[in-house]
Amino acid sequence: MTKYKKFYNFWKLGEEQFNTEFFGISNDGELVVREGNYQYNIFDLVKKFGAPLEIAFPFIVEKRYLDLVQIFNFYIKKHNYKGRFFYHYPMKVNQNKEFVLPLISEGANLETASYNELWLVRKLWEQDQFNSRIRVICNGPKTDKYLGLIQELKEKGLFIIPIIEDATEYEALKKFKGDIGVRMKMEIKTESHWNKKNDRYGLSPEEIYDLGRIRNLKILHYHMGSQSMSQDGIIEAVKTATRVYAKLKKINSTLDTLNIGGGMAIPYEKKKHYSTANVVNRIITTIGKVCSDKEIAHPNIIAEWGRYIMAPAQITIFKILCQKPIAKAMAKKWYVIDGSFMNDLIDTWAIRQKWHIVPVNNMTAEKLSRIWLAGASCDSDDCYTAGGGQILLPRLEDANGDYQYIALFDSGAYQDALASHHCLLSSPAKVIAQNGILTIARRRETADEVGKLFGW
Repeated sequence: MTKYKKFYNFWKLGEEQFNTEFFGISNDGELVVREGNYQYNIFDLVKKFGAPLEIAFPFIVEKRYLDLVQIFNFYIKKHNYKGRFFYHYPMKVNQNKEFVLPLISEGANLETASYNELWLVRKLWEQDQFNSRIRVICNGPKTDKYLGLIQELKEKGLFIIPIIEDATEYEALKKFKGDIGVRMKMEIKTESHWNKKNDRYGLSPEEIYDLGRIRNLKILHYHMGSQSMSQDGIIEAVKTATRVYAKLKKINSTLDTLNIGGGMAIPYEKKKHYSTANVVNRIITTIGKVCSDKEIAHPNIIAEWGRYIMAPAQITIFKILCQKPIAKAMAKKWYVIDGSFMNDLIDTWAIRQKWHIVPVNNMTAEKLSRIWLAGASCDSDDCYTAGGGQILLPRLEDANGDYQYIALFDSGAYQDALASHHCLLSSPAKVIAQNGILTIARRRETADEVGKLFGW
């Protein structure tokens, strides 16, 4: 690292606070990823598998999960907190088997949001892919089909807990012979994506109190939205929910768990960010204090921080096809990529997500161009301008006869499930890098395969 220290700093590599501690620069100025004694040269992988390309690193998933559990357990012990911590991975974040299985193998529990996701759980259950101690929480609208599968798996011995989302589900689950949870509609709002003014999920605290004693109630759940940018906002929500929990506990003695949902943000833009340890410390102390004031036992704590675990475990690679001048803007040129933001990284278009972008090759180039990126579809919205700012990347004329490739970090959350085929463009190939072994999880689609998706 000493040789290229200024480039590490410039591209924000090798820094745990930015989730880039495994990323570095080779002696040839190329992006590398280090897994213990293994090293993956990303430029070599692109030359082998082509672009566009997604590269997934399950070891990062495992480490982030184990680190999170360790942080929670450390502060639970430090503050003499009497409840336990359980992590539940929300499958909607990334349903790829190569991401889910590493978590299960390390002891994570699951959360589903649909019948189809629970069907995948049943498939794993029937294949003996996890032991009987795993816990599965079921959120999302409970169709009759979904409820039927929940009941089936409960009868087969799976530790499964449906969460009541509204009054209709309460009626449907009254006779469920197992533990259940209820979702609270949080009245306060924090700075986060999808934290809408009117939330159709959950019951207000008053509506939950009016239900009286709920048979086998175990979990009070809430969700504040994704990417909570304010640490204080996270804690204010925890405090509010714990007060509701305390009141509900006096009505329902079986209640013993508070599910704080998702929302833990990651630093996509690689700027100063709140620390996980500090947030967890404040969560534990806040819940503990409220419970002491209300004279109730500490609840178990569930977190569903899916984006936090998954996003840093995948990068997406594009090839720069050509450049075009821009007349009047912060950037001077368009770099046209061989993929599509609208298809492959839809959060760019849907929520104006900003990405951490670095070159795959020529990382030590001294001269950089101020550019914007354009996707390969025919849509003018298929672009990335860093919010109207600029992106610094090596000049194409300095690529030494090669194409210039770029890597977009933190693409492991949501992008696959939300991907589309605008202009019938093919999805990127996907490669799994684990224990020094490369496995093709998805081959690049042919025109014939994409056409079949639309009936051709």
